Amino acid sequence: MAPKSVQTAPKASDPKHAARATRTAGRQMRSRLLDGASRLFKERGLAGASISDIAAAADAFPSQITYYFRTKEALFVEAACRDMLYVARAAEEAALQACTPRDYTRALVETVTATDSVAFFTEALTLTRRRQDLAPLVERTIERLHGEGMRAYAGQIERHGWKSLRDPDASSRRFWALAIGVMVEGYAMGRSAEELCSEMLRVLGDQATTTSAADSARLRLVGDNDEPDRETSA
Repeated sequence: MAPKSVQTAPKASDPKHAARATRTAGRQMRSRLLDGASRLFKERGLAGASISDIAAAADAFPSQITYYFRTKEALFVEAACRDMLYVARAAEEAALQACTPRDYTRALVETVTATDSVAFFTEALTLTRRRQDLAPLVERTIERLHGEGMRAYAGQIERHGWKSLRDPDASSRRFWALAIGVMVEGYAMGRSAEELCSEMLRVLGDQATTTSAADSARLRLVGDNDEPDRETSA
């Protein structure tokens, strides 16, 4: 008698693999929606970009926007925050090639003023004044800007042996505060990217200097408050 064939049940799909695939698909969809939203919000503003237009730009359904972001305002703020972090990273990467403090500052400023991401982020800042539920994302973004800027600047100081006129944290916070102020005013006055760059460089001035004898003397003139080292006897 021929043996009976043994049938085995099909294996169930790995639930962990399915969960990972779902998370990956979700991240990709969020990224597409943010890409489309960023472009349309910059072109048309918050009121001029509809949810259906953003969904069409991302090849998505309007319901997916409400699923991932709840409201158009929340999408606006998240897109603006993401853009701001992208331009900050691009500025830091551009400045890595600088060999002098002035070249470093110029690379940062030219990268930041070449886009409208700072102005976009500023609109998100004003929106949170009326929507305090969206403020935590903006606060986290600002802290990341300051923290990552501080680390990048401190790394350059250590790498090149520059003398900073301020501590790295104060330098990073001052840079972004001036960037927002100069660019908001500049956009209101209709200034070009080149004019914004020149104005920001003028307002920033020197952030650091090389440690040559001449530069050390110049630092004392502008108020270097470092105290001389004190030697203690045993």
